[in-house]
Amino acid sequence: MSGAEATGRREQEAEAVGEETVQIRLGEQSYAVCKRKLVEQSDYFRALYRSGMREAAPGRAEQQLCGGLSARGLELVLDFISTARLARLEQEQEREREREGEGGGGGEPGPVLQELVEAACYLQVTPLLRLLRSQVRLGNCLQLHGLAQLYGLQDLQEACLDFMAAHYHPVLRQARQMLPPALRQQLAQRRMRGAATLVAVGNLAGRPSQEEAPGSMLRYDEVAQRWLPLANNLPPDLVNVRGYGAATLDNYLFIVGGYRVTSQDISAAHCYNPCLNEWSQRASMNQKRSNFKLLAVNGKLYAVGGQSLSNVECYNPEYDWWNFVASMPNPLAEFSACECKGKIYIIGGYTSRDRNMNILQYCPISDSWTNFELCEVHVRKQQMLSVEETIYLVGGCIHELGPNQKSSQSEDMLTVQSYNIATREWLCLKENTSKSGLNLTCTLHNDGIYIMSRDITFSTSLEHRVFLKYNIFTDSWESLRRFPAFGQNMLICSMYLPSVIDV
Repeated sequence: MSGAEATGRREQEAEAVGEETVQIRLGEQSYAVCKRKLVEQSDYFRALYRSGMREAAPGRAEQQLCGGLSARGLELVLDFISTARLARLEQEQEREREREGEGGGGGEPGPVLQELVEAACYLQVTPLLRLLRSQVRLGNCLQLHGLAQLYGLQDLQEACLDFMAAHYHPVLRQARQMLPPALRQQLAQRRMRGAATLVAVGNLAGRPSQEEAPGSMLRYDEVAQRWLPLANNLPPDLVNVRGYGAATLDNYLFIVGGYRVTSQDISAAHCYNPCLNEWSQRASMNQKRSNFKLLAVNGKLYAVGGQSLSNVECYNPEYDWWNFVASMPNPLAEFSACECKGKIYIIGGYTSRDRNMNILQYCPISDSWTNFELCEVHVRKQQMLSVEETIYLVGGCIHELGPNQKSSQSEDMLTVQSYNIATREWLCLKENTSKSGLNLTCTLHNDGIYIMSRDITFSTSLEHRVFLKYNIFTDSWESLRRFPAFGQNMLICSMYLPSVIDV
């Protein structure tokens, strides 16, 4: 609808109900608007008509505007004043997208939003500015944020920040190099504003005493000391997938690769976003792989090795693609890996011929692997985590103990060791002799390492999951409540959950 058509429609509507109309003039163009609606919606006109100024005298049916407003911006604002809707804005944005498509543009938003916000701020149309908070989309969030900053619209700025933080990775892909580093850091931090919460994921089955299955995603309420269901489940494609890699990046949980018992290895990648409580599919790896390590390093993911594989892939969320980087010196099986101080460390496992006694280090900056140090101890199937310069190795099996360590350890015992990459010192920390060190999952959370292991009741030979905490500051164990479900392919991680889904 053209400006003249809109003006005619507004005049007809006002005349039909006996309303007084005002001609709003901008340059050579004139727009008819219902005076009552002007006063209701615009603080500018409300103040003008209540001021007693000559320009607002009774009977004066024309108002001249200046201030460098665009005709289109004014038309959009006046249309909102008449209809209390932004339908015309959507039409103009669709026209802009079509023109960009025809011209092969880069997809950047056009000037229509800027013209609208400029006019709405000039005329102080507060209801329109308030409504814009619900109009934030992936295609306009960055532009609206800039306009909110320019015009001092704090509520709109907060709405844009919340939206961009909740959709952080899609925003990175949309904005690419246009996202200022300071804003990027602000959004990453805003994703962590919720409560740090333990989340368990897996193919869960309820205990015989339970009326219904607990679902495939649970969260831990530390106050009540109990596991509660999250209002979401694993995507069907992830059910019964084993040997996958899992990592958290920017408060997203990635589950990648793995295998199904009835089929080959897979390369698919899925991502859980707790800010939206939803799963989405990401770009698949180039290489199908299982029993590998997925690690988050410096804002990217690294898929390291796998069954009979030495190659390594890097995932960049800014482009949603994987590319190969330097391969490990040899394929490894049953190895352990973690990120520490911006580099990847691999310990233990087996080569095709022998035990791996080297600590391998990968530097993403130089894209190279080096032999960091030779181990006196051979480990396998352990979980690795790091805090500052210290790597913690949890569970697994230990062979060929060094002279300064105990030699009576059982292979299937829950132990924690630490290795400092600066001093290169090993420490054997307090054992938990009653629990199994195999087939466990663990994560760093607050002041400790939270571990979900398995235990067997000897009188009944029944296996169940146990939930433990190792405090890294006091070198002590705490046994938490038993996990309320049986499960396979279990994963435990720490994520920031917003309060909206934390119930």
